[in-house]
Amino acid sequence: MPTINFAIRGEHIQLDQLLKATGLVSSGGIAHVEIAKGAVKVDGEVELRKRAKLRFGQHVAYEDTVIVLEATP
Repeated sequence: MPTINFAIRGEHIQLDQLLKATGLVSSGGIAHVEIAKGAVKVDGEVELRKRAKLRFGQHVAYEDTVIVLEATP
């Protein structure tokens, strides 16, 4: 399973923005559809909130990819 280490600026990033920023989806609309159908997990649990605020230390799984959120140095 591929892993992406993603550094967030500030305190959080929204789930839909993260999927788009990592290139896993091509648009915010596609991100919303994928989240709504339950295709995204945050820390092992299905996340249905499109704008869920994610913080460093959390793990997001989509398809066969895991995104690890890190603090910006």
